Amino acid sequence: MKNLIIYYSRKGQNYFGGSIRCVAKGNTETVAAFIKQAIGGDLFEVDTVKPYSADYMTCTEEAKEEIRNNARPELKKYLTDISTYDNVFVCGPCWWGTFPMAVFTQLEKLDFTGKKVIGLMTHEGSGLGNSERDLKKYCQGAIFGKCLAVHGSEAAHSQAQVTAWAKEQVK
Repeated sequence: MKNLIIYYSRKGQNYFGGSIRCVAKGNTETVAAFIKQAIGGDLFEVDTVKPYSADYMTCTEEAKEEIRNNARPELKKYLTDISTYDNVFVCGPCWWGTFPMAVFTQLEKLDFTGKKVIGLMTHEGSGLGNSERDLKKYCQGAIFGKCLAVHGSEAAHSQAQVTAWAKEQVK
């Protein structure tokens, strides 16, 4: 079984249970690395050409505007073929109830027919939001595993939980 871990993660200012802290490595990137350690696979970071604001609050407004406009931010690089993968993990922070729109920019370029797609959201209280519904919309033809929500402020301490979940998804 070959695994692909697609993720978007915010470095810099992040929200942690009521306060904003600066982090060198985003919560979702941390969790994506735990998936790779647990089951192996290739990591692909979704990275936008136009960066989001360094200011967390401004970034949340940019994200809200992208959702309102159903925007597809341009990416620095794209995956074009996932035919060699069996399982595709899609990981991101919960921005206004779903993945950042840049994740959908990438997903729309891929053929998920026969692939197992498994979602993971980092969040500060909104859980999975609408991410499961949205994955089903953008990953037509896929088989879906059980999604996982990880509290972002606890991401660094979630390795055991993420490892057990990831291993269960690829059985």
